[in-house]
Amino acid sequence: MATPYSTTAPTREEVDALAGTTVLEFGTDWCGYCQGAQPLIGRAFESHTDVRHLKIEDGPGRPLGRSFRVKLWPTLIFMRNGAEVARVVRPGDVESIAEGFGALG
Repeated sequence: MATPYSTTAPTREEVDALAGTTVLEFGTDWCGYCQGAQPLIGRAFESHTDVRHLKIEDGPGRPLGRSFRVKLWPTLIFMRNGAEVARVVRPGDVESIAEGFGALG
């Protein structure tokens, strides 16, 4: 998962309007926890290539992360049709991420 976190983010209204399944990943490129989790996140996504994955840079003054009350990085928010169905904070294994995918149905 060498894709960097995007410094531009959709609005909360745009995210809430997304159809289908989406995973929002909040973090930063310099965050050690985020860097350490990338191999786990990559493995978890291998079998879910049909799920939209948005990597969003987070931090003070970033309204999208604040609207989801993100406190720790990385935070993965699993959404179906614009509604949050699961959340995984600082995943330590592929299984915890797989549980989030399981909530997508």
